[in-house]
Amino acid sequence: MGEQIGNENRVMDDDMGIQLTERPDGWLVLAASYRLEVSRSRPEARLAGIDGQAWTTLCLETGVNTVAQADETILPAGETGLVSADAERVLFCRERVSTAWDQAAVWLCCGPDQLSLQAEVSSDHPQRITDVTLAGGRAVRANGAGGEFRSRIDFSSLFLPVPTEPVQVVRPASAAGRLGVVGDAEPGRLHGIFSPPPLVFGFGRVPAGIGAEVPADGSPWLGAALVAPVAELSFTTASYEPLDGGWWLRLCYEGHTSRTSWRSPALVFTAADDVWGVLDRYRELTRPDWVAKPVEPWWLEPIFCGWGAQCALADTLEQQVTDAGTGLVGGSAVLKAAELSRQELYDRWLAKLEANQLCPGTIVIDDKWQRSYGDAHPDQEKWPDLRGWIAARHRQGQRVLLWFKAWDAEGLPAAECVTDPAGHPVAADPSNPGYLRRLEKAVERMLSPGGLDADGFKVDFTQRTPAGQALRSAGTEWGIAALHRLLETVYQAAKAAKPDALVITHAVNPLFADVCDMLRLNDVLELDSAGQPASVRGQLEFRAAVARRSLPGIPLDTDQWPMPGRAEWLDYNRAQVSLGVPALYYLDSINGSAEITTDDLAEIAQLWREYRDGLTALSKV
Repeated sequence: MGEQIGNENRVMDDDMGIQLTERPDGWLVLAASYRLEVSRSRPEARLAGIDGQAWTTLCLETGVNTVAQADETILPAGETGLVSADAERVLFCRERVSTAWDQAAVWLCCGPDQLSLQAEVSSDHPQRITDVTLAGGRAVRANGAGGEFRSRIDFSSLFLPVPTEPVQVVRPASAAGRLGVVGDAEPGRLHGIFSPPPLVFGFGRVPAGIGAEVPADGSPWLGAALVAPVAELSFTTASYEPLDGGWWLRLCYEGHTSRTSWRSPALVFTAADDVWGVLDRYRELTRPDWVAKPVEPWWLEPIFCGWGAQCALADTLEQQVTDAGTGLVGGSAVLKAAELSRQELYDRWLAKLEANQLCPGTIVIDDKWQRSYGDAHPDQEKWPDLRGWIAARHRQGQRVLLWFKAWDAEGLPAAECVTDPAGHPVAADPSNPGYLRRLEKAVERMLSPGGLDADGFKVDFTQRTPAGQALRSAGTEWGIAALHRLLETVYQAAKAAKPDALVITHAVNPLFADVCDMLRLNDVLELDSAGQPASVRGQLEFRAAVARRSLPGIPLDTDQWPMPGRAEWLDYNRAQVSLGVPALYYLDSINGSAEITTDDLAEIAQLWREYRDGLTALSKV
């Protein structure tokens, strides 16, 4: 089968770039972009670059924990075996004895330019999966060592393609990181601004950076991507968890995935020439046939979103003693911005835009125009004639998007919701056919000519995907897969009601390209990893780069909230026209204090004119 070289046996020397050599205790795989040394007796495989410099020693333990039993590998220990070797791949398998499953194994698949690791388990009765660890797990070994085993960290830094606070997109390899669809502004949870982001971690040899700094020195990187069809991504979060020179990935399934046999998403390692190549390779893995969708011309028109103006007015009014006189919220002294989504205020802001020669092509009516989030009927006290108001905008050649809050259970029957053990509604349940029918009818009512006749949605709060082992749902969709089902329902119903409807999301992941038309760069964060104010422009330029690499050709809603001050706001307005579709949020002041001048608005009007001239020139090419 092969030639003998000393005490090594050359098994395969393929023209496609894979060489396989058998050694006394394992194998050496040489591929076009990596080198892998697989041990037969020990549960490990050393992964290095083609230059021989180590990236990591992969731990071939794994853990697929269940509600009934923690998964530990116990004696007798198995060995890693060579399953097959041909021109396309070299396949290894290591079977193990599991405390939770009748059969369990770890698979290593070596291709010419990528390496993948997968856990596989099976049982004679369904098991509810909770946490899954890849590239590490709990085990008891023959030498008496027991507990957690991880892969070795031989890299210096970790790249996260998601906004977090503190802002640090390239952090030390000893720092944790998380990707997924759960998060908010609470401590330890501010990583849901892209939900989901690209599901790939980058391992680098460069030192950590500060804020949104991305290294540009051409140092090599290794991508570690989670790859599976979107319907199989039923985890809520994927966490890189380092400890004392080791790392593993933890996927949280939370007991909502029940199987008799199951394979994990593939953990795919690919080499990249720079940090952006990590995202390019992830897109190629998940969307190898990528083709950008057609873009309606009106989608690219400048946007006015009322949320910033609502917040600024709320800040102004909160500073005043208003026991009688605003006429807005019954004299309340503390005003919330959502209470200021009102027809008369939007009329005032549009009049100011017109007076300053600012004519947005699209207007976003933001939180909270609805009577309740779940039923999506207009609050007639705030919007006495929303249909007529939208019709007036159409007569002016403008389009109107409605802010849509994903997941919120307000106004929904408990039977159509994810509930806690006591039956209290927690979130809308896209695994429930009754809720999906209700959602389809609501979308039709909002967008169809016989309804409100709006032109699409700004979808928000996708990071509020329900999470928790105790929660209950009607069906099997959970985590990322459940979010995709929800957005798919909104998107398809929107296109059925109005084919050129615009759906904006912040799901910056190639697997979600079929459920959105535009990506929103989302909320601006405050501090960087050094505790200093994070550059607004720097943050949004980084996000735009991630979005372009992940979904090339899709338009970007550049967003504009919150802004730390007038200078940063002006600077970002200047940057927006080169990043994507300019979006104006503020008109009177920033945070109720920094006043916006007519000169400021005149500069933005000129920026918009130049931006539109560019669109016209592009359309003639």
